[in-house]
Amino acid sequence: MSTTSTPESLAPAVPKAAAWFDLAGGKHAVVLGGFSLAATLLLALAYGLTKAPIEQSAREDLRQSLEQVIPTSLYDNNPASDTLQLPLDGRSLLIYRARKAGQVTGVAFEASRKGYGGEIRLLLGVDAQGKLLGVRVLKHTETPGLGDKIEVGRSDWITRFTGLSLGNPPEAQWAVKKDGGPFDQFAGATITPRAVVNGIKDGLQLFAAHRQTLLEEVSK
Repeated sequence: MSTTSTPESLAPAVPKAAAWFDLAGGKHAVVLGGFSLAATLLLALAYGLTKAPIEQSAREDLRQSLEQVIPTSLYDNNPASDTLQLPLDGRSLLIYRARKAGQVTGVAFEASRKGYGGEIRLLLGVDAQGKLLGVRVLKHTETPGLGDKIEVGRSDWITRFTGLSLGNPPEAQWAVKKDGGPFDQFAGATITPRAVVNGIKDGLQLFAAHRQTLLEEVSK
């Protein structure tokens, strides 16, 4: 009976192959590491190049939003940088302060309510007597063609609150017509304007509750 044996010339092939794979794997890891480092450096470079323009754009957006709720004729400072943190039940509310000749002429701050599609964020401008200087919607996810009429670019509905206060109309009457108030709702979309009206009312109540503190703080 004959036996088959592996030629001695083939014996080193296995360790040589293993060594080659180890070397190839090492090179592969080095290449991947190089790519990762390059990607990190590129991201850092891109961030460095875009950070300033992004921040500038954000400041410009804020400036424009504030100008829509506090007329520029009412201040000679920069409300975007003249701010106050108002403590509220474990959180703080950022207040933007408008001054003219050192005197406070108004403040701006956010208020929010849940609408039909989600949270509706509002920016309110209020003068020292508690009268609305302006209201704008900062963000919402309401139904296009219905709820989006709260945007100033879609209709003038949101501008109709300018000049109103908790006493005009009386606080108890701050509601849409369907709820017994004087404010129009949208055909087929009552939840959205109801949320906005209630959000504005919340903001006016907050201002009234903290008016003395706010005006004392911003007058320093």
